[in-house]
Amino acid sequence: MTITISRQTEDSDGLPPRERRAALMTVGIAIAISVLSTAIANIALPSMARELQASPSESIWVVNAYQLAVTMTLLPLSALGDIIGYRRVYLWGLAVFTAAALGCGLANSLPLLIAGRVVMGFGAAGIMSVNTALVRFIVPRAQLGRGIATISLVVAVCSAAGPSLAAAILAVASWHWLFTFNVPFGVLAVWLALRSIPQTPRSGHRFDLVSAALNAATFGLLLLGLDGVGHGQGGLWVVLELGFGSVACVVFVRRQNRMAAPMLPVDLFRTPVFALSVATSVCSYSAQTVAFLALPFYFSVAGGMTQSEIGLLITPWPAVVVFVAPIAGRLSDRYPAGLLGGIGLAVLTVGLLLMLALPAHPPFVDVVWRMMVCGIGFGFFQSPNNRALISAAPRSRSGVASGLVSTARLTGQTFGGVCVALIFALNHGDIGAGVGAALSAGAVFSGFACAISFVRLTAPRGF
Repeated sequence: MTITISRQTEDSDGLPPRERRAALMTVGIAIAISVLSTAIANIALPSMARELQASPSESIWVVNAYQLAVTMTLLPLSALGDIIGYRRVYLWGLAVFTAAALGCGLANSLPLLIAGRVVMGFGAAGIMSVNTALVRFIVPRAQLGRGIATISLVVAVCSAAGPSLAAAILAVASWHWLFTFNVPFGVLAVWLALRSIPQTPRSGHRFDLVSAALNAATFGLLLLGLDGVGHGQGGLWVVLELGFGSVACVVFVRRQNRMAAPMLPVDLFRTPVFALSVATSVCSYSAQTVAFLALPFYFSVAGGMTQSEIGLLITPWPAVVVFVAPIAGRLSDRYPAGLLGGIGLAVLTVGLLLMLALPAHPPFVDVVWRMMVCGIGFGFFQSPNNRALISAAPRSRSGVASGLVSTARLTGQTFGGVCVALIFALNHGDIGAGVGAALSAGAVFSGFACAISFVRLTAPRGF
């Protein structure tokens, strides 16, 4: 059975309860395996490098190739979803992701593994690019916040469980199983999607291959350049990557300004709530990434803690989000995202400042409750902000808005990672000073995001 939302009934208010639950479960499974594919690969990099006889710097491309492939194709695939329907992009994304996961599990050389991760990233982009747009057609308008909170909940659970799951798999099997375990879940998700994901209206305009190429060049080159800055890549390469990326960005934006339905939704950025929600998302994810990357160094070097202890101390943040996200989602259906997000980000800023005030050898309980404060703040921001971003766009543009939700998250995470690498480099190996500077930068990002969020309370919606 295929559920259809025809062009004539595109304003229908979601699916019936039974079909809605099945569709949300399908979306949840797909999001789970795509998030876990990022979270668990990092843990196995040393094992992969040893077995495939690769250097640590070469093995990093197992992670980078996936992230670049996702970032470079998110917006083109979200635009394609507007054109041919979100269901079709979602199904193809799932199928490609599942096949590539099997290929990665069978890879016996680093080049094959990296190639498989690129294809896997394309599939993940197909999932991520339209998942929020699909939620808009699955749940009633009055429950949109709850539906988006479901996605946030899945992301939080998988982020928290990823390292532990990877460790459990590696304890009984080789790293290949980190990829092949996705296959049965991918097959199940495809089967469920065929039965439960609704058809959605199609825009009818043509796909712009030139814009897709410019988008890939812009995000690919700029992200490579920023990553090179953070990791000490040769100066000439960094300048060339950032220079050509900037040129591609200018050409890309100018082309989008002339289009009726642009791939990069520059027209939607003229809506204050939309633009402010994107800025809030980028700054907030930068703050989170700074903390997640800097704190393990502090716990390991200054606190002398083991990897398992570090994992336990990081877990309270995403674990609290698991409980807070559904509450925030329900509240976002009644209260403005600017208010909820602003309060949440204020709490996150306080939490980061509390982490900054930790003593040299803190007791576990002192770290845990501070991390929980950060998780409460981030959880209250995430679901309402995503709801504001997707609902600020017309329903016919849900695809590009959905793609921008993921693009803003990845951009913030990349920028946060670059900031940590630069701060550590400038502190010349002084871990304590580097972590202090990084947490201060995270608090600044969070505070700025808090201010932007409150500005949304007085900004016109535009649609």
